[in-house]
Amino acid sequence: MLVYLSGSIELSPDRGKAWRAELTPFLKSLGHEVYDPAGDERKDLSDNELRNFRAWKHSDLPRFQQVMRKIIAYDLDWIEHRTDYIVAYWDDFATRGAGTQAELSFAHRHGIPVYLVSAMPVAAVSGWMLGCATEVFMSFESLKAYLRERYAVADAPLTTEPLAQTQAAGLP
Repeated sequence: MLVYLSGSIELSPDRGKAWRAELTPFLKSLGHEVYDPAGDERKDLSDNELRNFRAWKHSDLPRFQQVMRKIIAYDLDWIEHRTDYIVAYWDDFATRGAGTQAELSFAHRHGIPVYLVSAMPVAAVSGWMLGCATEVFMSFESLKAYLRERYAVADAPLTTEPLAQTQAAGLP
């Protein structure tokens, strides 16, 4: 089970790292793998692209766009080909960007569950984003409670028989 963490990166003061760092250990405790696009700045960029692409936004727009297209393709490939569900953090910074909106729309279109944690009242969240969300949570604690119930139970063994008894009976 792989979860993709979606939310503002470019416009967040901490590049969206704090909430991801706080949530990741919990998700791993469920036995889930986590892909954190904020923590994977390398993606498939060259050393030169990684070092300079942010500056190119102001000095070489076509070059910046070329690198951004690589990043977009890389992240959407993660969602389409590897992701089982998305956890998205919707805050003021996410409303000013476009990556989160694109990722959630793409996931929704591909039938990938989207669990949206909102830092603002639901009435202030874009209707499009609410339409993409499978579930909406007003806190990370309520998300965690849901995920514990939804995924921890599904991952639990179906039998309580000791492994030795199961193997002795010739069962896998």
